[in-house]
Amino acid sequence: MLKEALQYLIGLSKDPIVENGGKTYSTCDIRLLNVEEPVESIKVRNLSGIVDYVKSKFDLSEQTELMVHVASPTEVFLYDSLDFINNRRTYIKAIAMLPNITLDRFMSREAFNIQLQSCFVPNDDKDEVLKLISMIQEDQAVTQMDNGISQKVVVKQGAELSCETTKSTYGLKPFRTFIEVSQPVSSFILRVKEGAQVALYEADGGAWELNAIHNIRDYFQEKLAEEIEAGRIQVIA
Repeated sequence: MLKEALQYLIGLSKDPIVENGGKTYSTCDIRLLNVEEPVESIKVRNLSGIVDYVKSKFDLSEQTELMVHVASPTEVFLYDSLDFINNRRTYIKAIAMLPNITLDRFMSREAFNIQLQSCFVPNDDKDEVLKLISMIQEDQAVTQMDNGISQKVVVKQGAELSCETTKSTYGLKPFRTFIEVSQPVSSFILRVKEGAQVALYEADGGAWELNAIHNIRDYFQEKLAEEIEAGRIQVIA
């Protein structure tokens, strides 16, 4: 016991800072005290979960400054402000629950029809594509003309076969962001090949992502208007 006490006292007498070769070293372990520990963030699947959490004030005080960060059309995070060592904590994050949508690849007419009906918001162009696809004959769906912009395909109208010309692009609204906000419209190229194989190719250069982020920002600005006006929360998108 005495030996350990003497070693401890000797250790206290040593200079904790040592200079050697023009460099500065510490002779003891040093750790920062009174640091805010990170929290395990809550995971939700919708935007309303973040709104409910903020309004409940379950973990937060009136003085807690918060930031909603719309990172992408499918990810939103709720942070607090920087602490004294420039760290911030993530309280909750929302990850959108979305259907699997096949793009840029040919699929059977039946599979395409099911996907379009179940994974796209109704609009006029969706109805037009569904009508065209329903008339395609599997044994006659041969492209008659393809100029790289539109196609003429064999369809059946009543008892007669005829050619139908596709548009250059169709404005469709697949479910690709949180269900609480409007799904942005995107331009798609419709392609048909022999055997009634159908494919959609995205043609808007990813502009839909910016529109979706703006829609999410607008959602929070409406739902958290009171907190934003009070200066408790900022929305970054």
